[in-house]
Amino acid sequence: MKIHTPFPDPPAEGEAITVADGVLWMRLPLPMALDHVNVFALDDGDGWTLIDTGFATKRTKAIWEELLSGPLCGRPVNRLIVTHHHPDHVGLAGWFIDKGATLAMPRTGWLQARMLTLDVQEIPAPEALAFYRSAGMDPDILQKRSTERPFNFADCVDPIPLGYQRLKDGDSIQFGQRTWDIRMGDGHAPEHATFWSRDDNLVIGGDQLLLSISPNLGVYPTEPDADPVQDWISSCEHFQQFATSEQLILAGHKLPYTGLPKRLHQMISNHHEALSRLLAHLDTPRTAGQCFEPLFKRKIDNGTYGLALVEAVAHLNHLYQAGQVSRETNDSGAYAYRAL
Repeated sequence: MKIHTPFPDPPAEGEAITVADGVLWMRLPLPMALDHVNVFALDDGDGWTLIDTGFATKRTKAIWEELLSGPLCGRPVNRLIVTHHHPDHVGLAGWFIDKGATLAMPRTGWLQARMLTLDVQEIPAPEALAFYRSAGMDPDILQKRSTERPFNFADCVDPIPLGYQRLKDGDSIQFGQRTWDIRMGDGHAPEHATFWSRDDNLVIGGDQLLLSISPNLGVYPTEPDADPVQDWISSCEHFQQFATSEQLILAGHKLPYTGLPKRLHQMISNHHEALSRLLAHLDTPRTAGQCFEPLFKRKIDNGTYGLALVEAVAHLNHLYQAGQVSRETNDSGAYAYRAL
């Protein structure tokens, strides 16, 4: 079955689209290349359950106030569910808790978000600079970054209070007058929650089940030897047994869609194809910073350079740990990879 988008136009700012009985789709702006995040409100009868929040900014809070008094009819948000710890999804969790909502999210996501909001740095840590040097970051960009304030979660995530409800893989949860099976994904974010309705064909996919784009699979200084590419492929393969063509996928970005079996096949094959192109590119030793062309097949600008670099490291880590490439430190202190 083909992939179909039954709602071809996203909701305007401050408005909502009903995508299923008691389910509202809303969209919030982001100040980056991927310029939006989708959020959803599900009617519980006495109030709402929200899925994800957007960044913690004055503009986002103002849009939420408009949504709360408009499409949400002034009724209370009783529960907030966060799919994963990235700031465009957890940014306003503390704000909603202060308004009376309870928080449910995976344990790993809660720990990551709370840790990162408390870890504020004015300049990059030495370990971070060493990691970027080992990845072959452009020397001019590395020099510039070494003296600049890095991105901090606290810049766009409100403080997260103690206390939350843990979401666990294999459990079920009730909200939106439906019972949902919780299935965790991995690769884009550790322990990423997705929700599969037992009562109709709805799936809340967060960033794990996006239409038309792949989420960033990045390796960072916190876990430099991680293999999120394998985690991602394994998650997609696991989800295949639960996917049907009729399910409506409510994802964290882009449009809702049907045709999940085909989309999962695409997501798996896209990374296998990228790995094959990368392996062919490594006929001579190359650093992660020299591997953008085979992976992304487009020019990488300054705005996406950092994400491209950590995703290149991820794919190289996968090949290295699979024994398909060798890795040696070159004269610049960067890892140079070569196909075996």
